Amino acid sequence: MKRLSVLVLTSLFSLQSFAADKVELLLDWFINPDHGPLIVAQQKGYFAEQGLDVSLVEPADPSLPPKMVAAGQADMAISYQPQLHLQVDQGLPLVRVGTLVATPLSSLVVLKDGPINSIADLKGKKVGYSVSGFEDALLSAMLSQHGLTRDDIELINVNWSLSPSVISGQVDAVIGAFRNFELNQMDIEGHPGRAFFVEEEGVPAYDELILVVNKAQQDDDRWGRVMTALEQATQYIVNHPDAAWDSFVSYKPEELDTELNRRAWRDTLTRFALRPAALDAGRYQRFGAFMQAQGLTRANPAVDTYAVSP
Repeated sequence: MKRLSVLVLTSLFSLQSFAADKVELLLDWFINPDHGPLIVAQQKGYFAEQGLDVSLVEPADPSLPPKMVAAGQADMAISYQPQLHLQVDQGLPLVRVGTLVATPLSSLVVLKDGPINSIADLKGKKVGYSVSGFEDALLSAMLSQHGLTRDDIELINVNWSLSPSVISGQVDAVIGAFRNFELNQMDIEGHPGRAFFVEEEGVPAYDELILVVNKAQQDDDRWGRVMTALEQATQYIVNHPDAAWDSFVSYKPEELDTELNRRAWRDTLTRFALRPAALDAGRYQRFGAFMQAQGLTRANPAVDTYAVSP
């Protein structure tokens, strides 16, 4: 009996040592090509190789994931660098531990064959937006490069109907359109668009999609393993884009295997962070200064208080 008890205990300890660590990761939106490395890491077993059991959760409300992480109701969330600066300024205990998409995606989009050939042509025109605050700041910075201010244009809230509002003529341009999606959607619908890129028009470069955790958990070793799996997935995507696409759509074939996603996949490949854990502190500091100068945040704190490399 004594020997049997020892064997049972040994077996239990062995099972515990091999049990995968769970990570509940809340996405920022429904699954799309922006999440490519996450899906490929799941489908190719890279998370499992790191001893992780990662659940990818699509949110009912896209604004909630970082707030839920801050409240200790989830382990990790996809967020946006600009949103991180805002929420840290509001006192939310959030820390960036990785990057998914390492370049801005947001842009100002117009009809390709329309009257807007430069940002200067927006004077007296209507510009649609979805989210006030940051998108206003982007637009103001872009306009200022061409001698204009927000008083020179008419802002219209089009909610999330960005490309349809341009196509229908409701507005002459939209700010906040993702260049890898809206441009492809417009082209598919027979109304090609033109994008003006924020990072070429007075806005410091920033990371579009990042991964955040609760500040109290920033030293958890799971985050480094998540980044290792994402780096492996990104390398696979870069080396085998077609096979990686097949892996991506296998997650939800009926929802993901669409012409829009296929085009967006192609346009997003070069924007994935090749080193997801790497942190460019100077870049974050510069963008923090931009947010403060635009009146969106009260201060520009030290980067290591809200962004780390696990």
